[in-house]
Amino acid sequence: MEQPLARARFNMIYQQVRPWGVLDERVLEALDRVARERFVPDAYLSLAYADIEIPIGDGQHMLPPRLVGRLLQAVAVRPGDRALEIGTGTGYVGACLACLGARVLSLEIDPVLAAQAKERLSAIGQGGVEVRVADGLAGRIEGGPFDVIAVTGSLPSEEGLKVLRQQLSVGGRLFAVVGEAPAMEAILITRLGASDDRQESLFETCVDPLANAVEPERFVF
Repeated sequence: MEQPLARARFNMIYQQVRPWGVLDERVLEALDRVARERFVPDAYLSLAYADIEIPIGDGQHMLPPRLVGRLLQAVAVRPGDRALEIGTGTGYVGACLACLGARVLSLEIDPVLAAQAKERLSAIGQGGVEVRVADGLAGRIEGGPFDVIAVTGSLPSEEGLKVLRQQLSVGGRLFAVVGEAPAMEAILITRLGASDDRQESLFETCVDPLANAVEPERFVF
């Protein structure tokens, strides 16, 4: 099984991820080193490297590989960076962040997913990732400020990012997907100073909303 999976991993990198604009060699190497098949539910093992959103339970899905690649490239992890992940899922993105040299605090609101992610990370001997059961949008997170913040589920509006922006270190980078289906936007926020940041639009996409994402207020006639 190892040989077909190795070939599938190679194809994922060079036929899905790289053609989607992920050219950072460190990111590509991390995607090669972290065995994605160890993070998918058993029923989807043969699809571990397919360009699809793999179901992980409770209506949630793993981000497709090309989107993980764009996320990792955008946040530009440096060795020793303190990273906060909102939405652990299966633990795959956290493992990739750690592989790039980050010390990762990963928050998952679903205790079942959190426990499964801990088991998967432990099984492959992936250090550098602490998984906590918590609502990452509820307030300030102990352990900050953070050099990298990666939000793996979408938020209906930028309003939900306020509490996270405040937890970025100067020079820190925050990746998030904002909007509602079918039109969502991936953005990168860089903290420039104590009260100043820069926001960039990266690409359009569509991903599952965070379980705790607050819907924006609707105008009622």
